[in-house]
Amino acid sequence: MTSTPGTAPGTPPGGQSRLRRRAGTAAVAALLLAGIPVGAAVSADAGTPKTATGPQGQKLTVSATTGLDPAQQKVRVQGEGYGLTTGIYVALCKDNGDNRVPSPCLGGADMSGGSKTSQWIVPPGDPYEGDLAQAFGPGGTFDVEIEIAQKGDGLDCAEVACSVVTRADHRAAGDRTQDVRIPVAFAGQDPGDGGGEGVDVPAGTVSYRSAADFTTAGKPLDLLLHPDSKKLYVGADNLPDTADVDERGLHVLNPENGASESWISQAPGSTGALRASAAARIAGPLPGDGVVYNYPLRGIGSAKSGDEAATGVWLAGSTITDIAPGTTPDTVLIAQGATLSEIERATGTATRSLTLPGGTQFAADPERKALWYTDFTAGKLHRVDLASFTVSGSFDLPGGPGGMAGFTETDPATGAVWVGVGRSVLVFDAAGTLVKTLLGKDLARDAAFDTASGRAYVVWQDGGDLSDPANDNNGTLTVYGTEDFAVAAKDLSLPGNHSQAGAASLAVEPGGATVFVTSPAEGKITKLVRQVSPLVTRAPADLTAKDGEEVAIRAEAEGTPEPTVRWQVSTDDAQTWKDVEGATESALTFTARTAQDGYRYRAEFRNDVGTTRTAAVTLTVTAATGGDTGGDVGGNGDASNGAGSTGSDGSTGGDGGTQSSGGSTTGDSDSTGGSGSTGTSGGSTGTSDGSGATVGGGVAGGTGTAAMSGGGTLAATGATVMSVTLAAAGLVGAGVLVHRRARRRTEGAL
Repeated sequence: MTSTPGTAPGTPPGGQSRLRRRAGTAAVAALLLAGIPVGAAVSADAGTPKTATGPQGQKLTVSATTGLDPAQQKVRVQGEGYGLTTGIYVALCKDNGDNRVPSPCLGGADMSGGSKTSQWIVPPGDPYEGDLAQAFGPGGTFDVEIEIAQKGDGLDCAEVACSVVTRADHRAAGDRTQDVRIPVAFAGQDPGDGGGEGVDVPAGTVSYRSAADFTTAGKPLDLLLHPDSKKLYVGADNLPDTADVDERGLHVLNPENGASESWISQAPGSTGALRASAAARIAGPLPGDGVVYNYPLRGIGSAKSGDEAATGVWLAGSTITDIAPGTTPDTVLIAQGATLSEIERATGTATRSLTLPGGTQFAADPERKALWYTDFTAGKLHRVDLASFTVSGSFDLPGGPGGMAGFTETDPATGAVWVGVGRSVLVFDAAGTLVKTLLGKDLARDAAFDTASGRAYVVWQDGGDLSDPANDNNGTLTVYGTEDFAVAAKDLSLPGNHSQAGAASLAVEPGGATVFVTSPAEGKITKLVRQVSPLVTRAPADLTAKDGEEVAIRAEAEGTPEPTVRWQVSTDDAQTWKDVEGATESALTFTARTAQDGYRYRAEFRNDVGTTRTAAVTLTVTAATGGDTGGDVGGNGDASNGAGSTGSDGSTGGDGGTQSSGGSTTGDSDSTGGSGSTGTSGGSTGTSDGSGATVGGGVAGGTGTAAMSGGGTLAATGATVMSVTLAAAGLVGAGVLVHRRARRRTEGAL
């Protein structure tokens, strides 16, 4: 750790290097022994860089958080909104969860002020600004680099969860308002403990389930979830099964429950007169609300929720086979067989046209000013430059001519084009190179992309001919990562979704929490919701406690639906397990007894998707010594160094306060009784007097006195400060979370 002087507030650095080194060592020890309850809210995005928000709105950002080099990784740490009256430390520490000491920390006791593993940030004008610490910038900002490694100084991030943290410096050790944490992981591991052990499905398994079927839009042909109004637009034809109602047109549904909000059934025909028209394909959204769409055979219309009829134009030429937004807000791109044109929506005038050797459908990539035109018959994929409106490349579709037409869609994030051909999906990058072939058991019919999560969704339809052994009348939904093409969710069967009555289509809510899939043969839209089996995000660690002390074991997990937890205990070295009665919270707290030495504990998380367990941890219980001879405790003192708490009646020892291997001793202003209390640690005697943080003990066999100011600043007198550092070194490696509360005893957890 960076050298952190421990002299009284307002004392400037002395001119003697020896004094500076001693003070720095004491402060480092105070940091190693101090608690960092880390209750900050961390952003949902698991990628890098990552940002966390602190209890007072501070923002902490770490440049890299996953896949770090175990040997050494330099990371940039930035902050803003920190208090300009309190100094902070920036370091990599073991993350023991909310309101738990993150200890040990990487770096050890640096005595030169030249540590690269941590940084000390102080308010402008602080006495220690300069060699040992740097000052905050305007608005409580800082921008530093630290070098971190997977293992060192009693810390092994391969075995425990680690975080880059900020916390108040040693002069305000009890101030928890500066605590912010960001979990990190080195190459080959995930943050936390890797997610836990999945019992029935792997931890963190993503899947989708059917939540509802909407049958309010006739025979659905195409879907668009409007990005602004959030309404679900459905292009529909008439469903023969409902002969009493002609359901052709553009339907607007409430995506929550499928209720019909509007139905635009009329559009201008070849003479300009309104007529009932199906909505064959939706081109894209209009600003605010509404869509542009194609209606048979050659109509281009636009409408929004509440309109009685669509406005539109009727084109000359052959049937429109595809449509997409144009290069300006007032135009659309259309395919009429092998002819590609850009059309003014208001007049139907073609501003430019291009004839290709053949083809029927395309996908536009406005970001890269490209359009991909597919000729399934000839087995060709053509790239059109939208700026010049010329063919800029032609590529072969594997499998040769005559492939069964599926779909052509572009990924707006990467520019890749996904082409469904028969029972496969061909993925070409933005340059036209085939990079992946995805195989399915059904016919590839449509794809949709969620740029927020980097996922591609593909709907596959069964052929519907039950005389063919390859058909079973059921379709499939698959999900892939758009960068690595790895399966990103369990395949979902779509019963009854076959291609005999038309191609299925997709719409995905941003973030991928909800997916809508059409089934023209059944006249329905199925709403699918994402679910995730429990994934452990914070795992418990082995504990060591003295008989009679209160211990707390914590575990956390995420999942959808939110998982429940129950704690389990094994008394026979994990051969058998049983539930701890009433233990259904994230923290299991109980009084440790000698009979429990060697007991093992684990948390089991459950939701509708699956069950996940944490790795088992071991409780080690030793006989009580030293400080348990006293009586009740005055105030709510905090004993961290085995020296006992100070009670208002002047008693020695006692069970008051909170003990942690990495913590400091803190107490209320009334926590000193009589002439002070005496505790023993490793043969050393320490005396506390006054309020604030206390670290007792001297060199083995010696006597040390730590006098504390009201502000809690450590001032070492009468003993070499190195003794404190040695005491810290003996404690930081344990990582124990032990709590002692004499006035609130509970029985042991079995």
